[in-house]
Amino acid sequence: MRLEHHSADIVASAHAETALPVARLQGELGRTTGQLRFFAFILREGSFAGVQFDSPLPERLPAPRPDLRQRRIGVGPVAVFGASNFPLAFSVAGGDTASALAAGCPVVCKAHSGHPETSRLVAIAIGEALQAQGFPAGIFSLVTGSVGADLVAHPAIRAVGFTGSRHGGTALLAIAQSRRVPIPMYAEMSSINPVLLFPGALKSRGASIAADFVASLTLGVGQFCTNPGLVLLPRGTDGDAFRDAAVAALSQLPAGTMLTDGICEAYGAGVAAWENAPGVRALGRGAGAAGIRQGLPALFEVSMADFLAQPMLQQEVFGPAGLLVRCEGSAGFRQVLQALEGQLTVALHMDATDHADAHELLPLLERLAGRILVNGFGTGVEVAHAMVHGGPWPATSDSRTTSVGALALERFLRPVCYQNFPAELLPEALRDGNPWNLPRRRDGRAAQ
Repeated sequence: MRLEHHSADIVASAHAETALPVARLQGELGRTTGQLRFFAFILREGSFAGVQFDSPLPERLPAPRPDLRQRRIGVGPVAVFGASNFPLAFSVAGGDTASALAAGCPVVCKAHSGHPETSRLVAIAIGEALQAQGFPAGIFSLVTGSVGADLVAHPAIRAVGFTGSRHGGTALLAIAQSRRVPIPMYAEMSSINPVLLFPGALKSRGASIAADFVASLTLGVGQFCTNPGLVLLPRGTDGDAFRDAAVAALSQLPAGTMLTDGICEAYGAGVAAWENAPGVRALGRGAGAAGIRQGLPALFEVSMADFLAQPMLQQEVFGPAGLLVRCEGSAGFRQVLQALEGQLTVALHMDATDHADAHELLPLLERLAGRILVNGFGTGVEVAHAMVHGGPWPATSDSRTTSVGALALERFLRPVCYQNFPAELLPEALRDGNPWNLPRRRDGRAAQ
């Protein structure tokens, strides 16, 4: 694969532009190539085409049923916006590009301003791969500069994939919806990924959960869309012990270099807003001071009443800052969860004694987030068939989709029905006896 052939130059460029560690970038490049191979497997397997057959029923009364065959085709050219925090896996050759190409859609990718040279190198590798396979060069294009609005508004574009801020996503969504021909925009934008700490788990292993929480909170200087920014923590001595352990762990961690000046400035402003919010108490900061373009870890605490009274505390602070909300048991969890906006993830830390309380909250959690996980944190997103990386607004602009996993491909497909087609005019996938797909045939006799 051409990305692997150019891996040394790509990783070196990404490190220089983003300050992300080389080992992290090498792993991210592997994830990028893994995504491409994953979608290649899906194409070979064939079920993505959604082939369906309804056999004709000429004898049916009062009217015969025609021969109906369905498949899904690509929607057309897709605009993809590279993400700041994943210069490889969610950028030029990332999941949106891979899934759009797998759906048969040309891609026009908007390079992120935080890593322009890395984007250029990846685009060269894609171009080389397309040329080697004999594909037209226009299947993939890279654009740079302040052209995002124009790209979404361009009449040739038929869908948009976006990973970025809520402000940027909503602005582009308005353009996509106000076009003469509106188009779908699949935007991943904002999530604070609540963590629920149930009493049994707190009592038996609160200190270890606290250490794992801080590690997840500060991973990659907190610049993950699945960063656990909000913790629902019961009042009482066990909750106090968790808080103290988390503060102790966080106080050992130094500031880290953030992706861009703008992200660092926004992080500082978000932390300052928490510091000045009524009822919010600063618990601790990381070790030392923050240097140029650096974010210092921070942890805050607030009562459930003060949290519910200030919707601004729900706003994502993109970086290594967390907010503990002290709740009155499971009933308090419910009150906070009912007030939250849509999320990418919710994490539940529980023991067997907590299962009944968790079961009571599950219907609410299912409506709140795209992924619910137990005894872990959401900062790892597996590329797999069952993965959902999406959620209700504002986590994403369309909660029916995912930007990671096999279903990501379906964002860029639409169904077409072929009625009473001559065999020689049918697409190959819809012809009788084609082994490439195993269509679901329905003779419809039970529905006569």
